[in-house]
Amino acid sequence: MRVLHVINSLGVGGTERGVIKIANGTDSRAFEHRICTVRGFDAEFAEASGVREKLLPLASEGGFQFLVFRLARVMRMYKPHIVHSRNWGAIETALAGRLAGVPVVIHSEHGYELDMLSGLPLRRRLLRRGVYQLCDSVFTVSRDLQAYHSKQGWILRERVGVIRNGVDTQLFSPDAVVRAETRSRLDVSAETVVLGAVGRMVPLKDHATLLRAAEALVGRGHQVHVLLVGGGPELEKHRNHARNSAALRERVTFAGSELEVSDLYKAMDVFVLPSICEGMSNTLLEAMASGVPCVATNVGGNTELISDAGCGFLFEAGDAAGLGGLLEELIRSPELRARFSEAGRREAVARFDLARMIGDYANLYRELAAKRGIFSGN
Repeated sequence: MRVLHVINSLGVGGTERGVIKIANGTDSRAFEHRICTVRGFDAEFAEASGVREKLLPLASEGGFQFLVFRLARVMRMYKPHIVHSRNWGAIETALAGRLAGVPVVIHSEHGYELDMLSGLPLRRRLLRRGVYQLCDSVFTVSRDLQAYHSKQGWILRERVGVIRNGVDTQLFSPDAVVRAETRSRLDVSAETVVLGAVGRMVPLKDHATLLRAAEALVGRGHQVHVLLVGGGPELEKHRNHARNSAALRERVTFAGSELEVSDLYKAMDVFVLPSICEGMSNTLLEAMASGVPCVATNVGGNTELISDAGCGFLFEAGDAAGLGGLLEELIRSPELRARFSEAGRREAVARFDLARMIGDYANLYRELAAKRGIFSGN
């Protein structure tokens, strides 16, 4: 069965990593995957993640372009049984799929952008409703996104499914030896509490709130170190903040963008997700699987993970003082950190293992293909 995944770009974000997990993780005897990017891709990332040979050409320059007919040509060339688009950046795909005669058309939503918080413009809502009506399946990665998109698209909530993200619970797992080695490499003492965050440095992720909270903790005499993993347009801004802060100077490590960050999670004592909005955070799942206590904003899918698992605290977005108070409680209580660590790891293994997610996608593809009379290869 040939599956064509259409995404905005191939970089190092959570949505892109999810596509790669599906493309590389499903049974190659049953599925043949190709990835089409509408705005470009990171060649180094494509090579390192093993999907270079799965790419189909469409990448174009940024800005608004009507790509329906170009997408339809790609589909006629590849002749997929299923086309699966993700997020607003690839919204034209469903129409292109119908024009090209693709048997099964799927669209999924994986997160928020800042301009979505106050609701979508009427034009976008109308277009989304039309796209959703064209699709054989529409789903999101969290209950929060399910409610949002059913409301914004004027469709019944039951029409929008939920397939939650998954994490490799073997790769992301506690390891005392690796923890000690990584902390030594970072030049962090055993007594120092490492506060970590992983994600692109963009306004939506709000790393500045974590830095302000860390400054206050240092001012109150706590021995902390901030580990920030990721790149992006706000990287230099945060570097300047750390350099110009007497409290943070020499207490912040910028690890940059890494394809594999599992060792860095193991070095953390607390994982912080200060995002203004979130869908279902892959980094939060990775931290839970790694046995790292979590403190996250009370938004989106964060509440489903933290509250259901009992593996950390929630705070209001932008509230540096509130975040600092919760971090101080964890700094003072190794026992509480251990309890959150065990709860998060247990929840990740039980409900969010990567094999479960891949199985959910494969089952959806098979079910929809069977309805169209397509042989699944099994």
